[in-house]
Amino acid sequence: MSVEERLSEVRSKIETAGREAGRKPDSVTLIAVSKTFDAEEIRSAIQARQRVFAENRVQEAQAKWPALKTETPDIELHLIGPLQSNKAEDAVALFDVIESVDREKIARVLATEMKAQGRKLRVYIQVNTGREPQKAGVVPDDVAAFVGLCRDELGLSVEGLMCIPPVDENPGPHFALLAKLANENGLTKLSMGMSGDFEAAIGFGATSVRVGSAIFGSR
Repeated sequence: MSVEERLSEVRSKIETAGREAGRKPDSVTLIAVSKTFDAEEIRSAIQARQRVFAENRVQEAQAKWPALKTETPDIELHLIGPLQSNKAEDAVALFDVIESVDREKIARVLATEMKAQGRKLRVYIQVNTGREPQKAGVVPDDVAAFVGLCRDELGLSVEGLMCIPPVDENPGPHFALLAKLANENGLTKLSMGMSGDFEAAIGFGATSVRVGSAIFGSR
């Protein structure tokens, strides 16, 4: 299957899952995760009217996206991987949304960089719903305080929450927890669900799903 065919199939599944959950057709944004794929493969998705993409690493994105964004100015680019403070300047310059804000240091550096560059990126707080020691993210108990710091003290545009459930667990309870935490903190956006579980995530209220291999093929 081509990128265009797979993209069409994913869109159809999103529409079906949304309809089954009683959601409006336009209530879920498809984020095409283009990490490890080259510009030509990404262009195939752009030609199929995909406009929201995500990358995991700042350096890899810098090699592809400046030219692609120049060609197609209405693209929205998300960073979904861990961000190191020494890459914050580059990230603020290139990306439109940072989904992996997970600690005070990076929140402060981002706030400083956005002010310096005159750019107001939207951000998501990454939540470690499974409390996995090897995984980035704020633990659920600390979400309220961290959202308050980012939103009230640092003036960041906190749009929502993001999570990556443990690979060996049913993702449903993690999606439900993220939705609960967002509701408690007055946030309306939920970035959750990937190629293997995005339909389930939509049932739990995902407003964006991050799909890579189901669109571009195996890495």
